[in-house]
Amino acid sequence: MPGSVPPPSPTAVDDPAPPALAVSGPAHLLRLTLLMAGSCLPVLGAVLIAPVLPRMQDHFASTPGAKALVPLALTVPALSLALLAPFAGVIVDRLGRKRLLVVATVLYAMFGTAPLWLDSLGAIIASRALVGVAEAAIMTCCTTLIGDYYSGRQRVKYLALQAVCTSASATAFFVVGGAVGAAGWRVPFWIYAVSLVIAPLMVAALPNPAARAATDEAPAVAMTGRPFPWRPLAGICALTFFGAMVFYTVPVEMAYLLDDLGVEDPGVIGLATAIASAATVAGALLFARLKRSPDVTLPAVFAVCGAGFGVMFLAGSAPLLVVGAVVNCLGTGMLLPALLTSAMSRLAFEDRGRGTGLWTSAFFGGAFVCPLVLLGLEPAAGGLAGAVGLLGAAAAVVAAGLWGALRRAGAAHPRPQPEQLT
Repeated sequence: MPGSVPPPSPTAVDDPAPPALAVSGPAHLLRLTLLMAGSCLPVLGAVLIAPVLPRMQDHFASTPGAKALVPLALTVPALSLALLAPFAGVIVDRLGRKRLLVVATVLYAMFGTAPLWLDSLGAIIASRALVGVAEAAIMTCCTTLIGDYYSGRQRVKYLALQAVCTSASATAFFVVGGAVGAAGWRVPFWIYAVSLVIAPLMVAALPNPAARAATDEAPAVAMTGRPFPWRPLAGICALTFFGAMVFYTVPVEMAYLLDDLGVEDPGVIGLATAIASAATVAGALLFARLKRSPDVTLPAVFAVCGAGFGVMFLAGSAPLLVVGAVVNCLGTGMLLPALLTSAMSRLAFEDRGRGTGLWTSAFFGGAFVCPLVLLGLEPAAGGLAGAVGLLGAAAAVVAAGLWGALRRAGAAHPRPQPEQLT
């Protein structure tokens, strides 16, 4: 709920960048590349096999319930990720970020390539669920490590870069999956083995952030006895759950919306989706250049997303629908890093793994229910476009609620002037 998000005390924009790790040079570049590559692995799991689902359906045509079970092979990793990310976060805080990340990256390759040798559809779905387990650990660890290694403007920049990389990789992996899948529906599963190349590099190049906790975040360590910040995090996680539905509406529903307008050419649909995806990347890049607290930007970002949905609802032609999608995706590109940076600003070092796990669970939980919510809204809204319009209205309400909460918080706790945040 909008009103449940407290005023942002120290934000990720305010705190000084820690000096312990260099933010330039080859070591920094390799470290950042590995974190971004690791963050893209769950995206690979989500979209890589989408183009080969029809071939997979044909292969298992004689299996009872194959029509429902084959699509489940695509979506079950996201469900596992949403359910297990909080537990991954607890393990991250107790066992260490780097150790869990390396182990999960190796397991990702094992579970991801398992369908190459499995003949049972049930066994394949089980292996896909285990891929989601590994993804929960990988995503939680990579995001937590970004929060550990960087702060201030650097943290905002690299969390936004994470959103850019994951958004862009979704389109790339879809294309790669389709191209490789031409050789057979099992062939794309070989690509999961790429994590076996990444894991040894992580061992060599990623420093253990635990050694930095005592120096970089000494005030937080001194507060070991304080409780976990459930209340502040609950508000941002609730916003994230809703924000994930906003984020995934265009990628999931764009083809159906175009079809309702009479556009059936796969090439046109693919081009329209690619244009919207480019707007998401542009939004994330724009957020990285902003010099304001993420909590201050959230009302405007939700308003932009809602405005895009409004244009899509009113669109009577494909070009206008694409315009609305671009506006919406420009907002969602800013929305994801804004939500994540806001969550990070509320977490001390020793809580960051658990908090990141809860945030990740909220995001992927919202992604999983997104098509179900829109499907449930369709009868009352008179169709998919109407359901999108209702979601846009909800985004506008959230934006208004956040704006009101910020004004009340500003009256009670005056903010520093913008020049103090640069």
